[in-house]
Amino acid sequence: MSEVTNQPSAAPAAASSVEVNADRPPLYGRKVLSFVRRSARLDDRLQRAWDTYADRYLLDITAGEGSLDVRDDFRFDAGFVRDTWGNDHPLIIEIGSGQGENVVAAAAARPDVNFLALEVYDPGVAHTLLLAGKQGLANLRIAQVNAPELFKACDPGVAAEVWTFFPDPWPKMKHHKRRIVQLELACDVRRALADGGVWRIATDIEDYALHVHEVMDDADGFANVGTLTVSLPTAHVGKGNAETAVDLPHADFTESTRFDGRVLTNFEKKGLAAGRVIHDFTYRAV
Repeated sequence: MSEVTNQPSAAPAAASSVEVNADRPPLYGRKVLSFVRRSARLDDRLQRAWDTYADRYLLDITAGEGSLDVRDDFRFDAGFVRDTWGNDHPLIIEIGSGQGENVVAAAAARPDVNFLALEVYDPGVAHTLLLAGKQGLANLRIAQVNAPELFKACDPGVAAEVWTFFPDPWPKMKHHKRRIVQLELACDVRRALADGGVWRIATDIEDYALHVHEVMDDADGFANVGTLTVSLPTAHVGKGNAETAVDLPHADFTESTRFDGRVLTNFEKKGLAAGRVIHDFTYRAV
């Protein structure tokens, strides 16, 4: 995932309304997203992939051309899954599939499982189309939508697993509220998961790991089923002062061993080469 934009709010109609709303938070009434919608031209190879494979893999569920919102009448239910994938196999949804390396490898390795990749950026969608099309995968679909909007349209129990690997860390303190892992999304993910299903999360940013624990360890309907004990600072740091974290009070938290269903992508390799520790989480729907 990447940066975030806020939808513009309407200008105040009168001075009195400004006074009445003076105590509202700065982002009141605005939709906070976990990305910035950037326009990016596709190179010839990616444009050919889009033209060739979009009709096969890209779901038409948005509110209109250029929109990342799911249309109002759409429901992501068992019937839609059956009609789209042609079977009743378990469904795994990846939030922020990036270049598609992980979800395509997983779909190729597990033909008896359905996969849905959620990605907002054109180059990432196109590259995922290219990888899937070259292998002729039948069990993968892609949706270019804002992930929280998709989960609000999900029927209970429609997904077996949800994956969120290396989301945008939003390192500045003032931007932490824009991280994709939030309690509201957790509630919607829990509803979408079948009982016993899991939300798998991974990050190579220590402060994001603390954020995940704060949101998820006490979230209703989830149990942290990790088996590792890790030490993390108990206070947040931001961009520019992350090195001070080592001097902060620490506490033990429970995390998971590395999920062996996640391929070692170029992104993860860069994090490891930079000396960052990978934090894996498994939260089971209970």
